[in-house]
Amino acid sequence: MSAMWQGCLADTEYFEMRSSGGHDYGVWVTTPPRYDPATTQAPVVYVLDGNWAVGMTAPLIVTQLDPIQKIQHYIQVSVGYAGEDAQHWARLRNRDLVPPGEPVAEEFVDAVETGIRSGATAREEADAYLAELRDTRADAFLNFLTAQLHPRIERDYGTAASGHGLFGYSYGGLFSLYTWLTGSTLFESIGAGSPGVASVDSQVFAQLHEMGDSRPAAKLHVTFNERELLGDLAIYQNITKNTATVLHRLTSRGGAVTSAVLRETHVTGLQASFLSYLRTCRAL
Repeated sequence: MSAMWQGCLADTEYFEMRSSGGHDYGVWVTTPPRYDPATTQAPVVYVLDGNWAVGMTAPLIVTQLDPIQKIQHYIQVSVGYAGEDAQHWARLRNRDLVPPGEPVAEEFVDAVETGIRSGATAREEADAYLAELRDTRADAFLNFLTAQLHPRIERDYGTAASGHGLFGYSYGGLFSLYTWLTGSTLFESIGAGSPGVASVDSQVFAQLHEMGDSRPAAKLHVTFNERELLGDLAIYQNITKNTATVLHRLTSRGGAVTSAVLRETHVTGLQASFLSYLRTCRAL
């Protein structure tokens, strides 16, 4: 990284990688303070929406030096989009983070239309955003993370063999739930912040039904925001209500599932959600 960015994101390296599906991703790797893989190998925490999230989450790696509440050592790998795709990350994430066959909630479309009427979003941009939801491929992106990116991180950064984590927010939180429900064995803990379970017909509920009484071994920590539920936007109200339903179904049958309600909006909740995940799932 340039000297300027290195000063903002200490101990962070950046590279780009093309998936087997032909998509280009930007990857930020932030190592712990004074990290030496020759003496101590750290597990990886993958953070989604890197173009947006890296600046708010990577600096929290200093929590590993907190004398009051120490966090286990981890290497943060933030995954976003590279090249021309970087400027379109907000819509490309729909393709990668949403489970195949996920319905598009009417309230979600209404929220996009409201953005057009208010002038916050252009019609062309909104149409492109919604178009990415017609062929969603969270399955392909999960394969990229686990079968393509992780082996490279292991090789280049000398990571631990176990203890890895995943954190996503909004549609990233939906991806985190999807990943947990698939039973992926790479991650020992998963954080799902304000997961975008926008419809009662979400694939998450189908996955829950297929799971029956079994539960994945990985810890799952779910957060949502008080001001999503108490605000006047139907899409955020639905997300919190549906997430609460998911939690009820999970906790009523046991399992390593924790949750927290944060005093944030959907936009401001990302960093608080990530910190809640670290404190709950990765504290020493």
